[in-house]
Amino acid sequence: MKFLQILRKAATSAENRHRVTSIFANGRSFSNQLHSQPPRRASFGIAFDIDGVLLRGETPIGGSPQALKRLYDDSGSLRIPYVFLTNGGGVPESKRAMELSKLLSVHILPSQIIQGHSPFKQLVKRYENELIIAVGKGEPAVVMSEYGFKNVLTIDEYASYFKHIDPLEKFKNWTDQQAAGYEKISSRETDRKIDPCSEKIQAVFIVSDSVDWSRDIQAGRPWFSILTRSGVFKGKENHPLYPADLVVDTVEEAVDIILEKELDTVA
Repeated sequence: MKFLQILRKAATSAENRHRVTSIFANGRSFSNQLHSQPPRRASFGIAFDIDGVLLRGETPIGGSPQALKRLYDDSGSLRIPYVFLTNGGGVPESKRAMELSKLLSVHILPSQIIQGHSPFKQLVKRYENELIIAVGKGEPAVVMSEYGFKNVLTIDEYASYFKHIDPLEKFKNWTDQQAAGYEKISSRETDRKIDPCSEKIQAVFIVSDSVDWSRDIQAGRPWFSILTRSGVFKGKENHPLYPADLVVDTVEEAVDIILEKELDTVA
């Protein structure tokens, strides 16, 4: 009791009141400085795969939404940087970010999405105004257009200009339906300034898995055919009905020519 009386008396003096006030003021100042300081930047980041890690189809797995929320602070600001790294694709990063934000219940930016085709952005300066073909499922032309490429055709649009581009077309039971799709695309594209029949294709980009490889590999680089005289054909000249680009005597010669052409192309 005597201690409390002494403390009360000390606090009533002008000098001591000033000291106590100064202590509390300094305390508030320190507290304000502490809270006003920017949060420390994390010294690491996280790269997440998507399919089979965070999602199975459109269903979150492994507590992934709760796990991602731990990477944000109480105000919703990102505390630990992270990206999604996937070999999938076929849609723009902006669209994928919106889809993932909805499924995982966190705000995801397009810059956090790295897909299999994302490195194509680095080639915009080289092919910005050149005619290019975008191959794959989804929206390959939209993807390339968002990157900044201005002269893009999908493989379906390109194939619609060439009736017999697919050497295996007669063996496919779905070609009639596919041809109908070509006609629709062709009529829709009549106003385009792109004419692949007169303009050379400068590059073909595999944006996502091809739907029809036997057709798609024709784009921009047609077959080089070699006919050998070691089989049914024995003629000295080229075949009169089905002429090849080159006629040789043996299969070994044909392979040598193929390797030489391809190695020169790679070099």
